[in-house]
Amino acid sequence: MIKEQNSKISENNIDIEKMVQVGLHLGHRTSRINPKMKDYIKEVKGTIHIIDLEKTIQKMAEAFQFVEDVIKEGKIILFVGTKIQIKDLVKSTAEDCGLPYVNERWLGGTLTNFKIILKRVGYFQELEKKYTEGKLEKYTKKEKADFKKEINDLRIKFGGIKDLTKLPDVIFVLDMKKDNLAIREAKRKGIKVVAIADTNVDPTMADYPIPANDDAISSVRYILEKLTEVIKKAQEERAKKSDEIKETKET
Repeated sequence: MIKEQNSKISENNIDIEKMVQVGLHLGHRTSRINPKMKDYIKEVKGTIHIIDLEKTIQKMAEAFQFVEDVIKEGKIILFVGTKIQIKDLVKSTAEDCGLPYVNERWLGGTLTNFKIILKRVGYFQELEKKYTEGKLEKYTKKEKADFKKEINDLRIKFGGIKDLTKLPDVIFVLDMKKDNLAIREAKRKGIKVVAIADTNVDPTMADYPIPANDDAISSVRYILEKLTEVIKKAQEERAKKSDEIKETKET
């Protein structure tokens, strides 16, 4: 199994040397260690824990294989990353993959009260449509300004999930500590969690933890780039299979 996973990892050009260059191995100060991360730590340098990248590769392989299978089945992955320095990266990655995302503050109940969230998203879409079609022109200048402000506020809250019509099947969390609420809601709803696990978090909260630095943008970008490759390849294979089935039915 591990041999098969490592083969898939090599296909995505993942190697320890590059991982070191982008800082994947750099954990937090030793005083901030979560005891459950000890198995993923190789050594201590100064006051910093160094993550065992051999284990990172193994866990990344498991996570990527899971993601590949999920995408091939046509299921939905929701990207979650609300830390200021990675917000744009989360948005661009999700949009590149055609998947939903949350990159602003996680709204409590996004998963556990999804029906209510859907209503708010519907209201946002309706208001945005009216604005685009010029149906708000009949209002006063102040009223139009208020509508525009409301649309912008709703776009910040719901823009990344406005096309989400059902609960996602998986959430991919880029900072388990910052977005712990998203993880707890996912667990309550039986939604699988794939996440980057730095040395200050409990990796068992994720179904597929990837031990790595979640603070350095270079580290997060590297993981997302490799994940994007996996997702796009799986999407292409799914589309190809769908076309083949369609052709078979037509003949």
